[in-house]
This record gives sequence, C-alpha cells and structure tokens, in this order.
Amino acid sequence: ATTRTEKVLHLRSQRGHGVRVRRELYLRQDVACSSALCLAQCDRGPKLLGANLTHYLVPGCTVVQEFLEILELPELQGLVFTQTSCNALQHAKGRRHYNRLRSLLKDMRKECVMFANEFQRFAYCAREPGETPEAWKTRSVYQAAVWYYDHLVGQIPIVMLTEDPEDVRRYGAATPGVFVMLFLDYLQNFWPDVQMAHELYASIHQMLQESKSQGLSSKREFPEHLSQEVLEAGIKSSRYIKGILSVNKHRAQLEAFVRCQVSDSKQAELQSDVLVPGVKARNRAVHGDMVVVELLPRAEWHGRATGLSGGDGTDERAEEEAAPKTEPMPTGRVVGILQRNWRDYVATFPSVDEMMGQSAKSQKVLVVPWDFRVPKIRISTNQSQALQDYRVVVRIDSWEATSQYPNGHFVRVLGRAGELETEVAALLVENAISVLPFSEAQLREMPVDSPETPWRMDGEEVARRCDLRSSHLIFSVDPPGCEDVDDALSVKTVAGGNLELGVHIADVTHFLRPHSHTDLEARVRATTYYLADRRFDMLPSVLSGNLCSLLGGVDRYAVSVRWELDGDTYEVKRVWYGRTVIRSSYKLSYETAQALLDGGAAAQGVTIPELDAFDDGTRQERLRELVWALGRLTDVARAMRARRTEEGGLELESVEVRVQMSESRDSIADLVPQQPLEVHETVAECMIAANHWVARRVAQALPGRALLRHHPPPRHEFFEELKACAAAMGFHIDTSSNKALAESLDNAVDPNDPLINKMLRSMAVHAMSNALYFSTGSLPADQHYHYGLALDHYTHFTSPIRRYADVMVHRQLLAVLEAKGAPETTPLNTELQELCEHINERNRAAQQVQKESIELFQSLFFRDKDPEQDDRCVEDGIVYSLRADGVLVHVPRYGLKGAAYLKNKDGLVVSVGTDDVCEFVPGCITRGKNHITTQPSVGRSLTVRLFDHLMVRIYVQSRRAHADTIRLEVTRMVTRMEQHRPRDKMSEAASASTNAAVAEGQQDSSMPRNARADMVREESEFSQSKGCLYDILEDIRELALMDATTA
Repeated sequence: ATTRTEKVLHLRSQRGHGVRVRRELYLRQDVACSSALCLAQCDRGPKLLGANLTHYLVPGCTVVQEFLEILELPELQGLVFTQTSCNALQHAKGRRHYNRLRSLLKDMRKECVMFANEFQRFAYCAREPGETPEAWKTRSVYQAAVWYYDHLVGQIPIVMLTEDPEDVRRYGAATPGVFVMLFLDYLQNFWPDVQMAHELYASIHQMLQESKSQGLSSKREFPEHLSQEVLEAGIKSSRYIKGILSVNKHRAQLEAFVRCQVSDSKQAELQSDVLVPGVKARNRAVHGDMVVVELLPRAEWHGRATGLSGGDGTDERAEEEAAPKTEPMPTGRVVGILQRNWRDYVATFPSVDEMMGQSAKSQKVLVVPWDFRVPKIRISTNQSQALQDYRVVVRIDSWEATSQYPNGHFVRVLGRAGELETEVAALLVENAISVLPFSEAQLREMPVDSPETPWRMDGEEVARRCDLRSSHLIFSVDPPGCEDVDDALSVKTVAGGNLELGVHIADVTHFLRPHSHTDLEARVRATTYYLADRRFDMLPSVLSGNLCSLLGGVDRYAVSVRWELDGDTYEVKRVWYGRTVIRSSYKLSYETAQALLDGGAAAQGVTIPELDAFDDGTRQERLRELVWALGRLTDVARAMRARRTEEGGLELESVEVRVQMSESRDSIADLVPQQPLEVHETVAECMIAANHWVARRVAQALPGRALLRHHPPPRHEFFEELKACAAAMGFHIDTSSNKALAESLDNAVDPNDPLINKMLRSMAVHAMSNALYFSTGSLPADQHYHYGLALDHYTHFTSPIRRYADVMVHRQLLAVLEAKGAPETTPLNTELQELCEHINERNRAAQQVQKESIELFQSLFFRDKDPEQDDRCVEDGIVYSLRADGVLVHVPRYGLKGAAYLKNKDGLVVSVGTDDVCEFVPGCITRGKNHITTQPSVGRSLTVRLFDHLMVRIYVQSRRAHADTIRLEVTRMVTRMEQHRPRDKMSEAASASTNAAVAEGQQDSSMPRNARADMVREESEFSQSKGCLYDILEDIRELALMDATTA
C-alpha cells in the first residue's frame, strides 16, 4: 500500500528568482531493510547486513559528507546509509563523492546498504514549519535509526553517528536500543586499535577547522568561479569553452591545455587546444578537471615553448620567458570548474631544510605530490618529522580562493621512498588501481580443485557441447611460463580438400555467473594488470591459472569459432560458433613454434615435453603433424593479413623490452628487447579473425546493444609532424585514407637504415585516436568502423581470462546462439555503454601502470651503474625530433626515449673534440628546418639531422619526491659506416639475452606474461607483428619531452 503526500522545495531559477516547487511523494511500507535479521520477509537484494554483527551503524549527514573514507575502512561493517544522507552528500560534495559512495554500496566485501527512508511510510519525516534543513536531516536520520530498531524487533542495537553534541543531548536517551554518539567517541570506544581511523579523523577534523579559519581571510589569491548558470549560458552562446584541463607535466607551473569541445561557427578558428599559461590562469583547476575557459584577446595569445624542459615541472619563469616559442595559439583562462577530478595522490613530505621556514607551532605542511602536474597540497599533521623519507597518500578536500594551495588531509603511509614495493604501490595509487585479495565470499563461489577433491567435468554439460577432443589436433602458442592460456588453435583438412581453421577460447562464463560476487569484482577490475615483475589477476587463480586456462593435456570447456576455408584461396565458406570441449595436445612457446616453422638447424634440439612419453616412430609422426599444422596456419594467416592490408590495414612499429630478473629475483639482470617472430603474426591474425567474425555475429543479432570496439579515423592535422619528418628524408606520406597511409609507410624505406621506417611507423601512432569499447546503440552505424584494422566490425572475444569486455562478448554471443535475450546476459544500451566507459577507463590505467612499471625497472637497472665506466650505459640512439636546444632520441637496445641537450641550462653547447668525443663549452646554437647546429667557441661544431644516429650515455636523475628519470647525454656522432656495426653487436647481445630470458621463463611459470607477446595477443590491432599500438601511443604521448598537450 502507498500513501501520497507532498514535498515542498524552495529552489532558485536561472535568473536568481525564488521558486516554490511542490512535488508528490508516495510513501510505501515495503521498502526493504536489507538485513539478515529481518522477520518481516522484506525483499532481499544482493547485499544483506549480517546477523553476526554486534550493532548496526547509521551515520548522520555530516559524518557521511566529511568522514566517508573512515566509513570505507574494512573494520567498520553493518553500515546503513540513509537516503537523506546520500542526497545531502550529493548536494554538498558533488558527483565525485556521490559516485564514491555508490561504489562502496556496490562493493560486496563491505557490509553496507542504502535505506530509502524518505519513501518508507513509518520512517519518513515531514519538515516542520520553521525547522532548518540541517535539523530536519538530523531528525530524518534518527527516525530511520529508530525504524530499524523497531523493524528488527530489538534484535540488534542501532548506533547513530553525529558530529554535533547537541544531537547527542537531544536524542541520546530518547529511544532505548538506539544510541546517538559523537563519531570520535565511537572510534575511541569501539575501535581504539584501528590507528588509521584515528589518524584520518584527526587529519580531517583539523583540516575542517583550518578551512573555516581560512574562509575568514579577506585576501584573495584567485578570482571567484562564475556560477553554474552563467557558465552554462556562456557555453551555449560559445563565449566560453569547456574541456578537460591537461597540464604539461614537464612545464607544470607554466603550461596547461584545454581541448576545444565546441562546434559552433563562432569558434571555428579553434583547430588546436587552448593554452592556459601559468598557475594563476588555471584558477585552482587541477589536472583532469572539467573546466570552462574564456579566450583572451588575440594580442594576449602566447606560443608554446619549443625547447627541451628539465622534465621536473619546475622551470623558472625567467628561463621560460627566454625560451623559444611557437606561433601564438589560442590562449585563455579558467573561469569555472564543472567537475572536479580529485583522487588519491602519492606525496612526500618536504625535507628538514625546506621546512625550516615554517612556524614551529604550525602543523600545516606543504607536501609534494609524486605527479608533477598536481600542485603542492597543504595538510595538517604532526608526523612530518617521522615520515620524512616515506611516501604517503593524501587527498584534496578544498581549494578556497583565499589560498595559494589546495587543502587536504593525510590518509596513509605507503612505505619508505626508493624501496621497490613502495614505488610499485605508488604506481598503483597514482593510477587508481585497487587490487585487494579476493574475499572469502568470492572464493566460496569457486569450484574446488585439490589433490583430495579434483575437479571433473559434468557429464550433462559435456553432452550439450561439441566434443573436439578426439577429432582435432589443438595446441596453444604462448610466451614461456604463461599460466593464463586464453586461446588455442587448430587446423585440419575436411571433405572436398577444404581446410577447417579453429580458434578455441576459454569458456570463462561457465564458471563466472552474472551478478555473482566474483563477477562483480571482475567487472570492477575490468582487466588483469601486468607490471614488469608481477601481475594482478582479474579472476581468482583457480580460474585464471587452472580451470579456465587451456593448459596442455587436460580437458577444458571452450567457446570455439570454426571456419571452413577454400583449400586454395582460403576464402571463408562458412562459420560455426558454439560451446565445445577440447584438450590441447601441446603448449608451445613462441620460440619453439618458430623453430619448428623454420625447420633445419633451428628445429634441432627443440624440446616438446608432451612427446617425451612416445617412442621415436610415434614421436616423429606426431611432430610432422604439428609442423604441418603450424605451416598451414601460417599460410592462412598470411592470406588473411594480405586481404586486410589490401583494404587499408595498418602495420605500425614498436620496440618492446622485457625485464629479466636475476636468479634471486632481487635485482635486474638485463633489459631484453623482444625479437619479432612470424609466429606472433600468425597467432595475432587468427585472433583478429575470431574477434571480427564474433563482432559481426553479435552486431547482427543485437544491433542496438552489442559490445564492439571501434577506432575512429585520426584528425589529419595530427599527421603534420609525421609528414614533415618523412619529407626531410625525401618521402611523401599520404594520409587521405588508411590504405593510402599504409602504402606510404611501406614505401618510406631507407635501405641503408631500416630504423627510419620503424621510427616513421612509431610517429604515425602518435597521430592515431584511441580505440574504444562502445555499445552499438550509442553510435551511428558509420562510426562502428575500425580504422587501424580496416574492418567494419570488431570486438574483443579472445581473452576472457584477463579482459571483462571479452566476458561480456561471450555472454552476448552465447545468448544469441542459444536464443536467449535475458537482460542479465544482454544488458540494454544505456547500461552497456556505462560499462564500456568504465572498461575504457580501466584499460587506460592498466596501460599506463604497465608503462610506468617498465620505466621504473629501467631506472632501477641503470641506477646502480657508473655511466662513465659501464659499457652498458653507452648505446646507439636515433634522433626522431628536433627542439630549440636539443633533440629527442630513441635507444632501441633498451626501448628508451629521452632528451639529449645540445645546449644545457648553463648556456654551454656541445663541441666535438679531436677524438670525436663531445663536451660542453661556451657557444651558441642555431636551428634550421631539418637540422640543429652548435657553434662552440672551441672545437668543431655538431650538426644533427632527423634520423641521425648518436652515441648517448644513459644515466639516472634521482629526485626525492618523484620517480627516478632516465637522462641521455650525447657522447659522439655515429657515421653512416658505423651505424650498422653497433646494432650488429646489439643484436647479438639481445639474442643472447632473449635466449636466457626464454630459459628463465621455462623454469619459472609464475612469471607474468612476456610483455611483447602478450600485447600482440591482447591488443593486436594495428599490428600484425610489431606490438601494441596503444602502449606505443601512451609511451609517446606521456613523454614530457614531446611537450604534448595531453602530457
């Protein structure tokens, strides 16, 4: 039964006039309590408050608004968030905090629920005449607590938390069994040993007190932001421009950019980003905020600095003013902020010397964030002396116009700066990656597989599937030591001389039920996170490394795509999709498969453990079958690749490096460049085919809600740098279409230096847009195309063990095949698009943390080496960009990119001595269109052109508050005759290192996937053999030396 009442709201119109709004409100008696103690048979949702708790907590509005992160601690369970408190949080703190609370409510590891008290007939409180909004909210929360106690028939005490002593005096003794306590008193009495809770409370409480005192200050450091109504009107009229603020992390104090998001003819002249010069013009906006900018008059426009930066974001203003600039570009200032992007920040306390100027009585400290793009944060703490050498996590709470810096509070300690575990933890925090161990509830959902109780297939399930165990030779090709084998391949001759090609993918959805605890956790993680020395799985290990993994010699459930191909042309005759049962006969490494393909001496000594049990005759016969299958797969893949290339599929380039650990695994033995193999291309092409055909099938059956992946064409102006660099070498790059671009890159080959073509392909990556997951109902059909792969439909289907997008695609495909359209397996467009956006965001985080992890280990590798004495610190590099005072250099041996100064900050320039060794001496520097020349006072001048080779010395620049950085220093030029010799030596060393890495991987199956091969498998778009486009893209865009607007 429902009861209708009315709720009167006093709002304000866009013109500032008061408006009285009367809304109907329907009160119900059947609002669920979500408690396991309920005797009234309320509807039970996916989450229930436990029956074994000592009490339930009902936090008041102020506690929820200001102390939400304490409520997030795992010790505090049995939380009831009232609808009143949730609405107050959204209104007072905005969408970011509200979404954080929603995430907490969805977290199955946390015993907390939301109670819709404003719709419950006996919990609802109407606002009384003359009652303040704050008093009404407090009374509503208290009434909800009383309702809970009465509804559960006094089985459990209810504790209401507040920050107002008056609430304790008024309600404390009003209802037996319902206790009203100050939050601090509750923590001291119930959780005296939870140190983090007490530290957080003290930090936040002091921050709130100081924020109140700062608000009384009359001196303003920044102008006030315009009102929401004015901002929206200005955006609509094109007076203002909205976009995401992106701070240049190498000139963090001086340059930030906002990507123009207007299409109005009044702003048609804006073909570039809007420059926001200096901190004052940002007006308290932080990197990542959605801001509104106002363009300055043309006479006040600035250009971007073209010189190399120090990379530390601390360039002085005088130096910046003297630096060469580009032509003036649209320049503006921030007038408002639409949405904050504040998050957890890793920071370091200033040194003792830096704190000398602060008052001894003051507990305010300016901590230095790890990220150069984030300003110093003022926090209140008395631990600054004790935590001098530690990395800590802080949060921003506010940034008043009267304060030069934002106010925040201390959250927790990560560990001592410089230690490996601390630096890895810092990378995870900076990329908003939380990978807690799987909970007991999630692990209870997993099947049991132990020596005492081995897992076995279900007979009825096997009968429902197509059994390929005895009819097909199935094998996998993976990096050495790979545990999470998603895919396996098969090829066989069928009737009529045709071929059957099979791609068999682990059937994760058989074990991962929709909306289960494990499924919700996998959805939150969205992907497996691969770091240089470890990984964090999306699924529990019993699935990822065992029951779902297509290991050799064991029966596994799979979802297969099988094509019948013409025996001569390899054209597709028919396609079959379905659930299967398979047994992989061989688990091959890439190197082993390539050796078998190459035959001859390369195949001698190859060991295949699965053949050890057979006699010589049987072994040779089975080996011939395997070699035949590998050869036919390679032929089919070549034909597929040729057809895609004909349609405009791109082949781009990267150099990937694997970290090879020492035997004790406590140091880095080497950085191993990954060797491209044709078998990489073969496997990748088969995966691309499977993804493409599955995309076509689900898009046809679910035209408005299929999960696909699209890659929009790049903006042509982004190709200008690529065209200019190619023209400097006498090549023409046609970017009118993907096919024209592919043909141009194929023709841009210097027979004397193959690295030039590789560098041009890497530069083409910089112009590309990111490929993204999307729901087909959210984009018109003409935008479903995948530019890089030249395919009309594409998705991800082949890696469900480590990508949640693939799990969803499996569910959609199986729902189509089995004639099911249930919402839980095929969500509607809006819900699916929200999921796609979440997965896209998590994928970006995964790519970024992997890149930063490799950079961390590169720094660790060189940190303990003497750059003057160790030959490994001097390597051949190729110049790929010119700057006003130096060049950007790529070092293929280690996969490094960095700046090499030709004119340093002291004004000295590089001079070439009589022994061809470079040194810095007084002089000047001149810049031509395609070259840069030093003019030293003594010695010979040095002229550097695009794609010249330099010998560079590699060293590490250490910083106290930030990550260590690789630096390069020019030692001498490399002549054309010399260019091949160092690389030949490098190739020999790389080959030896690769062989050692393979041997190490065979011995240690716990190592994460080989980064190079994993990326070919995981993100093979744009690359038939050369690695992952998106990793290269992030690598280039994030390089400070590029001065990219997105950096």
